[in-house]
Amino acid sequence: MIELCGLSKKYEGQEVVKGIDLKLPQGKVISLIGPNGAGKSTVLNMIARLTPSDSGAIKFKGKDIKDYKRSELAKNLAILTQQNNIQSKLTVKELIAFGRFPYSQGRLTTKDHELINNALMFMELEEFAERFLDELSGGQRQRALIAMVLAQDTDYILLDEPTNNLDIYHATKLMSTVRRLCDELGKTVLMVLHEINYASFYSDYIAAFKNGQLAGFGTVHELMQSDFLKEVYAVDFSITTVKGKPLALHF
Repeated sequence: MIELCGLSKKYEGQEVVKGIDLKLPQGKVISLIGPNGAGKSTVLNMIARLTPSDSGAIKFKGKDIKDYKRSELAKNLAILTQQNNIQSKLTVKELIAFGRFPYSQGRLTTKDHELINNALMFMELEEFAERFLDELSGGQRQRALIAMVLAQDTDYILLDEPTNNLDIYHATKLMSTVRRLCDELGKTVLMVLHEINYASFYSDYIAAFKNGQLAGFGTVHELMQSDFLKEVYAVDFSITTVKGKPLALHF
């Protein structure tokens, strides 16, 4: 379990995350939603230890996340950020192999190759294994990046705007894959999403942020309410249900 205890962060004297207390359950898909500047990505990056907190604590599996060695943390938690400075002349398989670095330090073992191939198959990328990244579509490249994270073989996967810059077809396919990571592989997936209908349809829990504060945390059905969403986004919403999942339409 990940537990945030009074987590806060300031940039240039302005508090952008304000005293967040939150327990995130294991083995679920959890989406962080809210308007721009609400603090979602900052919280995600603090959990991944990419951004230091100014006060408060993050407990990961009962231990302060600051007490983990970097190599130990990388075997438990993987993150895919919005900015990925990946060389375009890497092949898909070479990219995925980077996910094994915390274990092999670049010297791949039989087990490493097995996990790389498993990631290729799970993400349906076998036919692209020897393709260079700059030869792929945006959706294929995003799948390759998630395959790299999957090869890291961690219990927790953090994704910052995984559908960013994808068309609706590739975004929906990607979200279906995220759901499979949880349901079929038992991963805990924590992701930042702007599209609240993706968050609603594919998540188990939602954490909503506004002005750096936690506006609410609960199941999809608990939080996907028109009055609550209006409070968070300052926009009127109507709620409809598709396949038992509430979806929001703003007007």
